[in-house]
Amino acid sequence: MKQNSGSRKDGFALYAVTAPGLEQICAAELSALGVAGTVEESGVAFNGDADTLARANLWLRTASRVLVRVAEFRATAFYELELQAKRIPWTRFLAPGARVEFRVTCRKSKLYHSDAVAERLYEAARRAVPNVEAASATESDDETGVAGERQLFVVRFLHDVCTVSADSSGALLHLRGYRQQLGKAPLRETLAAAVLLGAEWTGTTPLVDPMCGSGTIPIEAALIARRIAPGVARSFAFLRWPGAGAARWTELVAEARAGELPRSPVAIRGFDRDAGAIDAARANAERAGVAGDVEFRVQVISALADEPPPGLVVSNPPYGVRVGDPGQLRDLYAQLGNVVRRCRPGWTLALLSADRALEKQVRLRFGERFRTRNGGIAVRLVTGAVPEIREPVSAG
Repeated sequence: MKQNSGSRKDGFALYAVTAPGLEQICAAELSALGVAGTVEESGVAFNGDADTLARANLWLRTASRVLVRVAEFRATAFYELELQAKRIPWTRFLAPGARVEFRVTCRKSKLYHSDAVAERLYEAARRAVPNVEAASATESDDETGVAGERQLFVVRFLHDVCTVSADSSGALLHLRGYRQQLGKAPLRETLAAAVLLGAEWTGTTPLVDPMCGSGTIPIEAALIARRIAPGVARSFAFLRWPGAGAARWTELVAEARAGELPRSPVAIRGFDRDAGAIDAARANAERAGVAGDVEFRVQVISALADEPPPGLVVSNPPYGVRVGDPGQLRDLYAQLGNVVRRCRPGWTLALLSADRALEKQVRLRFGERFRTRNGGIAVRLVTGAVPEIREPVSAG
């Protein structure tokens, strides 16, 4: 039986949480950091020391949060839970006076009342660490980026086995801090990065998003091209843990900053017919520190200029589910296919798509890279090579 798996002196048992379908991409990111991970459902398990934990939060572009697996044990009665809870190394993750939240799910277990489980764990933490308090409702919102300085524990009961994990990230990792102005159907930063990495774009060839909205894909592309760590300008929950190495974190941030390129080595462009979206995109790029690396312009798809290969045309077009109507979108997708064949022969086209019928309007041979969900909608990333021979087709 495992217990206190996250408190070993030789390191941490870690877990990078991802959206379903992005696990392999996140594992590849960890591999690039020199970390071997094991792909599991909705995440990647890996082991490492305090530096590994810090670098994962600093550098992972596609993970939602990084958890430390603190304890795992079996309990079929509350007295067993209380006994095991006393053994959890609360002082490793909670400073005196800390505010704490327990997010509990129970499935197929004798202990099925999540609130009662949370109460027992909170009582154990309160007895181990002076002046621990329950987090308020406003501090429990890690979707907004303005959550209070509370420590979240994610607790899962499954088949009577309880896994307790400490969240090391705080606000979700897609909240880079730059995106304050959104378009009609905003794309999370983590998914935008996954689109780019899934399309195998490395920041060494030009990129254009002809329907960029508030600019998330081009901005994430600029961060990749300039080798800017996505977490370099934000704080994390693990920095509040007792014994956290603030000096070492400062060194890691300085190392990341030293490795940044002064400007993007390739052209990155974002176009949209909506002037308001382009204004938002420019403001977001300014906050991200890449305003000089991305050209944003109000422009319709048919105005896409000729450019020699290689390069990537990438977009998250309307799906016809929440934005637009599938019947009216057929022409949009057909026009996109016509324009890229006319203007970008030899390039690659990558689309985040929710409708195979609309994909067919593009008239390219697509291959699937991954499947996930965007705002609750099932989507897949598809990529296709644009024929190198320019076709004499209409721009639509």
